[in-house]
Amino acid sequence: MKSIGLISDTHDYLDPLVYKYFADVDEIWHAGDIGSARLADELSAFKPFRAVFGNIDGAELRRMFKEEEFFDVEQLKVYMTHIGGYPGRYPERIKQRLKDLRPGLFICGHSHILKVMFDKQLQLIHMNPGAAGIHGFHLKKTLIRFKIENGKILEPQAIELGNRSGKSN
Repeated sequence: MKSIGLISDTHDYLDPLVYKYFADVDEIWHAGDIGSARLADELSAFKPFRAVFGNIDGAELRRMFKEEEFFDVEQLKVYMTHIGGYPGRYPERIKQRLKDLRPGLFICGHSHILKVMFDKQLQLIHMNPGAAGIHGFHLKKTLIRFKIENGKILEPQAIELGNRSGKSN
């Protein structure tokens, strides 16, 4: 079993509560718009770290990370990219990648809207952890924690860190 901490759209701001809520996870996954190599280095020093770059990430982060990642964890195929849409509203390129790769879990960021939903048509779980940074239109900073075992997602938890203004819960 693997415990995962999922974060996105930090935009170079790391709320101190991330360390509390991700203390017991095995890995941290970042779905893009990291904001700085310094922030990526902080998270990777804390826990094993996977990430994709987002549309605001500059050349340094684009050298460090790919636009998309496809990997297996505990018998679950995972596809992660930053701009991915959501069930019924995927960009055509993403829809084709999902059909070709056939993941059980699709992760994206970008919208700053936390979503966990089942895509009946493509038979996958879609996750977007919302935004954990202080830049954007979102009102609350959010994360997701979950476990993966034998190809199944267990115990998904949506976590609010506080208001976007920077105040933590």
